[in-house]
Amino acid sequence: MAIEVRIPTILRTYTGGEKAVDAEGATLAALIDNLEASHAGLKDRLIENGDLRRFINVYINDEDVRFIGGLEAELSDGDQVVVLPAVAGGAA
Repeated sequence: MAIEVRIPTILRTYTGGEKAVDAEGATLAALIDNLEASHAGLKDRLIENGDLRRFINVYINDEDVRFIGGLEAELSDGDQVVVLPAVAGGAA
């Protein structure tokens, strides 16, 4: 089951500069474990205390995983997962 994972610039040091990598998993949690096996250190940047980090947004086919099951969101062959760090701040 091939799933394309889009990686933001800030995390590409873990993927050798690749902006998209393929991974496998029936759920988002399994996919992240599979990513960790190929790209060590990435899981720690996505998961904290057993859940997605607060300022990391993950989408499966344009749907926010927080509304479709979180780490237990199901994946299918051909899905696209996008990881986006939240953006905040700016001038007052």
